[in-house]
Amino acid sequence: MERLTSPGVTRAVLERFGIRARKKYGQNFLTDGNIVRGIVDAAEISSEDCVLEIGPGIGTMTQALSGAAAHVVCVEIDENLRPVLALTLEDCGNVDVIWQDILRTDLRGLADQYNGGRPMKVVANLPYYVTTPILLYLLEEKGCFESITVMVQKEVADRICAGPGSREYGALSLAVQYYSEPRVVLKVPPACFLPRPAVESAVLHLKAFSEPPVQADEKQLFALIRASFNQRRKTLANGLSHGFSLDGKRLTREEVEKALAVMGLPADIRGEKLSLEEFARLSRLLLD
Repeated sequence: MERLTSPGVTRAVLERFGIRARKKYGQNFLTDGNIVRGIVDAAEISSEDCVLEIGPGIGTMTQALSGAAAHVVCVEIDENLRPVLALTLEDCGNVDVIWQDILRTDLRGLADQYNGGRPMKVVANLPYYVTTPILLYLLEEKGCFESITVMVQKEVADRICAGPGSREYGALSLAVQYYSEPRVVLKVPPACFLPRPAVESAVLHLKAFSEPPVQADEKQLFALIRASFNQRRKTLANGLSHGFSLDGKRLTREEVEKALAVMGLPADIRGEKLSLEEFARLSRLLLD
């Protein structure tokens, strides 16, 4: 099968099978060979790697991954693509396709079955409407993945990589940075897809941490972070002392201000100014 690295070949395959991008699944088919190669290079795929590809679509990325990796496991939700992938992957003997929703997939079971329990590498062109749930689902399965290289909406990439004090910085930034080290490796214009999306895209490479970069009770840390950004315009002392409980304990304004003072932070500071390490320390102080 001819490589799917041009709009013409992609369009011909779609027309042959009467396939149209389905909004239900947020489908936009990548057609630029340079971007495909850039993603494979950014993911640092070697001949010893087992790769999990989420949403192979018509097999554009899968073909390239098949040539670079030892094994590729694809999880695809759209069963209308069965005959397409049967054709486009007919020469890819090291590829398995699983037809189901990635959010209902036993990730640890995949690593056990296809990679002897060792961490896999993820490559994906994620549907933009479900990017955050999928990313967090992958990251929370600690030790299952060595890295995650994904195409996302540029705005989401900016939020994930944002630091304290920036407009984009928020709970998503902190969640991803708790589990991994994110960086943007490629920017992808709408013209690289069929059909063209209405937004710009970016490729993120997330290097998973073997251990979290901070010490904290994970559940309570994220509860604190969410509460801090739920009322972004309020100071931490105000926001956390109005109905928020940490480990079942209602916080008072005085307790929050005392903890901030111990950290050398002003009483009127907002959550958007705190780093992940500062949130972790604040959670430890408030739980004491």
